[in-house]
Amino acid sequence: MSDRLIIDGLHKRYGDVVALHDMTFHVEPGEIFGFVGSNGAGKSTTMRIILGVLAADAGRVSLGERDIDLDTRRQIGYMPEERGLYPKMKVGEQLVFLARLHGMSATAADESMRRWTTRLGVDGRIDDDVAALSLGNQQRVQLAAALIHDPRVLVLDEPFSGLDPVAVDVMSDVLKEKAAEGIPVIFSSHQLDLVQRLCDRVGIVVRGEMRAQGGVAELRSRGGTTLEVVGPSTQMRWADGLSGVVHADYGPAPDRTVLTLDPSAADDQTILAAALRAGPVHRFATSTPSLTELFREVVTA
Repeated sequence: MSDRLIIDGLHKRYGDVVALHDMTFHVEPGEIFGFVGSNGAGKSTTMRIILGVLAADAGRVSLGERDIDLDTRRQIGYMPEERGLYPKMKVGEQLVFLARLHGMSATAADESMRRWTTRLGVDGRIDDDVAALSLGNQQRVQLAAALIHDPRVLVLDEPFSGLDPVAVDVMSDVLKEKAAEGIPVIFSSHQLDLVQRLCDRVGIVVRGEMRAQGGVAELRSRGGTTLEVVGPSTQMRWADGLSGVVHADYGPAPDRTVLTLDPSAADDQTILAAALRAGPVHRFATSTPSLTELFREVVTA
């Protein structure tokens, strides 16, 4: 079991540009944390500070009670957004070389290389130069490079970029397996449907600040609950004045009403009874906003 990864009050400025302002969050052991935001929001800057590639102007990064230093950095598996493989070096040789840099013996490095290239489906390409691989296979090798030394933390910047659906499934399974082993996993992605499906918690970054974070279900519930009712005529405005109905959108279809609810005050049986008094009900379904819809709301707020 690994320790909690803690990012506490990071600030970073480039001249007049504030890249990070009080960036604070944590990733628990065994948790997959989705780090989302628009381009330039500060995700990669935060990850580079975690790795020590950049220095923060203020703030602290720690693994448990210990500040990140050279020794703890060696225990982090990192996948940069700008892929860092040597294009003219053979896949197997490169992975063994990287494992050795992390302190593994030659035998252990070779065993780990063969294990991970097999797991990620590129074992048949270990004698090929990286440049000869497709983009998807290069991504798989880059993930193998992040995993080769059996890290205690995974920090992955856009790991799903450019992957086909089969490779996405392989990558997803590996992240879930590593989390099940008890290590903290953080990854950034613009594929919010994938983030919603994979992550235990999510942080939404806007202009260098953490604007929203929490469990996926918790965040989605903040956007309110909507109720679609199909059947009663919208001309009757049958939902006006009902307790817990924040807003009623009648139409444009003459038999479709969409209600925005206050979950703490709305009673679905009372609403259903009111709808039935206005006419037959053919559909009565609640929903919460998707992570994509919530992201748009947070970013444009």
